[in-house]
Amino acid sequence: MDIKDLNKTIIACRKCPRLVDYRESITKTKRRAYQDWEYWGKPVPAFGEFKGRLLAVGLAPGPHGSNRTGRMFTGDSSDLFLFQALWKAGYANQPLSVNRDDGMELDDLLISAVCRCVPPDNKPSRVEITNCLPYLEQEIELMPDLQGFVALGRVAFENILKICRAKGINARRYAFKHGEQYKFDDGSPWILASYHPSQQNTQTGRLTMSMFDQIWKKATRLLK
Repeated sequence: MDIKDLNKTIIACRKCPRLVDYRESITKTKRRAYQDWEYWGKPVPAFGEFKGRLLAVGLAPGPHGSNRTGRMFTGDSSDLFLFQALWKAGYANQPLSVNRDDGMELDDLLISAVCRCVPPDNKPSRVEITNCLPYLEQEIELMPDLQGFVALGRVAFENILKICRAKGINARRYAFKHGEQYKFDDGSPWILASYHPSQQNTQTGRLTMSMFDQIWKKATRLLK
């Protein structure tokens, strides 16, 4: 399957009834600030360069972020942190992402997620994660120059490890720790762990902009 066909399959996916109902209900209720928007309301494909050496993986679309705009990390509070950091590190051509037609381009980086539909309370079930994870696996296979993952949050970290193990990689039961790098003996792509740039982390000071900048600087240093 090529990139175009994979994205079509993702966008048309209706495997998880709870998530289908939830994502579509949000397109009807909307947030007051976005009443004039036509919400995307479908699963969200990856964004960026499949020829990139880095793959950043988050958890899932936000209800009024990616579920509204149709592009990963675009249109909510997380993007204010993520794209500023990417712009400063040289992976994005602009520091702010507003909608999927705003001219944002990524260099040497693909952004994806464990789940492609917005889950209630930001908590997908194990079954929903299992249903969706093959899409991430296929994206990884379509990245010929992949050298490393940036895991944005514990769920992304654990599921990247799960994919690695399924491919026969000797991925031990690593503990999630912000800023920690995990390498494999066979030379498979490494993993760099980071707190997710969600409001609950950025507004509490658990993840500062300085801390997040250091993640992307470290990722750059790790690339061959």
